[in-house]
Amino acid sequence: MTIIKKTLAMTMLIAAVVGCCCQCCKDSAEAVSPDGRNVIKVTFSPLAYEIIRDGKRIISKTAIGMKVNGMCLAEKCSVAKVSKRKLSGEVKANVYKKAKVNLAANETLADFGNWALRIIARNDGVAYRFETKMPGEITVNCEKADFTIADSNAVAYINNNFGGFKDGDKPRDTLQNSWERITRKSSLSDLFPLETVSETEKMQNIAYLPLLVKYSDGTALCITESDLIDYPGWNIQKPKEGENTTAAGIFAKWPKMSEYYEWCVPRSKTKRLRSLKVIEREDYLVKTKGTRTFPWRSFLIEDSEANLVANDLVWALATPSKVGDESWIKPGKVAWDWWNDWNLEGVPFKAGCNTKSYEYYIDFAAKTGVEYVIFDEGWSEKLNIWKYHPDVDVDHLIKYANNKGVGIILWMAWAQIVDDEARVVDHFAKLGVKGFKVDFMDRDDASCVNSLWKFADHCAKAKLIVDYHGMFKPTGIERTYPNIVNFEGVHGLEQMKWYKNAYDIMYNDLCCYFVRMSAGPMDYTPGAMDNYQIGKYKGTNHNPGSVGTRCRQMAMMSMFFAPLQMLCDSPTKYEKNMECFDFMAKTPVVWDDTVGLPGNADGYAACARRSGDVWYAAGMSNSEARDYEFDTAFLGEGNWNAEIFRDAPDADKDPTKYIHETKAIKAGEKFALKMAPGGGFVVRFTK
Repeated sequence: MTIIKKTLAMTMLIAAVVGCCCQCCKDSAEAVSPDGRNVIKVTFSPLAYEIIRDGKRIISKTAIGMKVNGMCLAEKCSVAKVSKRKLSGEVKANVYKKAKVNLAANETLADFGNWALRIIARNDGVAYRFETKMPGEITVNCEKADFTIADSNAVAYINNNFGGFKDGDKPRDTLQNSWERITRKSSLSDLFPLETVSETEKMQNIAYLPLLVKYSDGTALCITESDLIDYPGWNIQKPKEGENTTAAGIFAKWPKMSEYYEWCVPRSKTKRLRSLKVIEREDYLVKTKGTRTFPWRSFLIEDSEANLVANDLVWALATPSKVGDESWIKPGKVAWDWWNDWNLEGVPFKAGCNTKSYEYYIDFAAKTGVEYVIFDEGWSEKLNIWKYHPDVDVDHLIKYANNKGVGIILWMAWAQIVDDEARVVDHFAKLGVKGFKVDFMDRDDASCVNSLWKFADHCAKAKLIVDYHGMFKPTGIERTYPNIVNFEGVHGLEQMKWYKNAYDIMYNDLCCYFVRMSAGPMDYTPGAMDNYQIGKYKGTNHNPGSVGTRCRQMAMMSMFFAPLQMLCDSPTKYEKNMECFDFMAKTPVVWDDTVGLPGNADGYAACARRSGDVWYAAGMSNSEARDYEFDTAFLGEGNWNAEIFRDAPDADKDPTKYIHETKAIKAGEKFALKMAPGGGFVVRFTK
């Protein structure tokens, strides 16, 4: 039996598996996708892999390995027992972009005794992972997780991280960051440019995943990982001089010493502040169970980046749900206070982070069918979640909201809950909250990963949802714990509060869609009602807006997959724009089907999503005006009514202007419209 027997047993309740009964000693192995297009090959001496699509190599042969207990697993692996297995069937997905996910794949296991390498090929990509079957506890010293892009003319969409935690005179720890950089289009030769921090210091050059690679023939490859458990996240860096790889894997080592940290406040070893920063690291990645599987090194493959929106690889490879009955999990919209700075115009009380203002948010949510209200930073005194702010009667507000059918979600910094996960969940569950928004993790070492798994598990048992803000990329944990309803790790709309026109936010939005969202749900937080021309907006904390058109903001509600979708603007602004708000508030947040529509990361993006018998099609442009047309074949057949929000002819001058109209259409007809610079559209199709 293989060492992932337990996980597969859960999956096979739904999917049928046909195993190959023979085991042969070989010096290489491969797995081929059911449609025959994707191939992942491994050789054992040296241990290396390559990836082929339609007969063309897209990842050149690249050495991989892992050191465990000081021993390099790849050193003595010239011959392995190789077995194959076929997976088939579908699995139900309740909190996802599709109602069902196809599990069809071909899998090959190369067994070397006390460790193994598993490769898998699906129609939407390939992956490999290490497995061990050793007694007791093991120490993972390091992992070699590199890749070589085979096409020298390919371009990459990459998030270089030049930031990181600065501790005195020590080099910056760039593996402690907010994972919110601007995506940069790059040639392969310029993946890791030098950037000077000061006259004397240059930061270590690291990038984080997912990484999108676009090949000369249009093929899109998105590199990321799945099933990250008790292990640090996969990042990449410039390889050592002379190594024939485009990018080398790098992982945060286990924390040796950590301290609590707050902006402009002395660090503390004991007083819980905003962040828990690693001051010193051990010389290993993790001490862990000797018999286990490791994360999948995952390669999403599509004919073009437009199809990545429908790719299921990350979710399909993750550990199946541990929640059991998921009927209590309630995705939905949330009225958000922090972005609009409690800016309630014309109310008969002093607006701000106080009880009266929150009552107004709750009343608004109850009246408009919004499922949740979030209490963001401010409800507790100086971040201390055990002491309320004197102006916010939290106990009263939770009861007030529950009586109106509105759930309260509490924001808190991760540093307030780490190593105290059970007590936090038990205490606030008894008060009647419906979930948590956890922020400022700013790490992806194994210790942080373990805490997030632990907290999600406690929340699931208490029937509470979780939004992991301040978070690295999603890695499939939302399949394992569907009560995790969103993740940040994106340069989202919150950045508009301090936007200085220093970069192209229109381009950023497209990259968020094509690159970041390929890994999973995305807490971009759309919904701004004050919309500005490109180049005419500078950030403001109290009255923020967005760049681009109103219809662009509306399009994001269905384009950006988010089972907990923030409505970022204030209730009073929405009350002045109810035609738009009603449409946004009724947009589903989980879907039965998702289809990519024509688009590319340099110009425009669009997709169609179905909920029940209703389809939504939405799109956005870069900073250029655009004539756009898409095929409505996804509707199937029959006659449909299309409710349309599109940019008005003068939306280039006044981005708040839009046209709201309806028209009849027959499935399969072409649908044409115009987008303003920074524009967008959204169409709701009903039979």
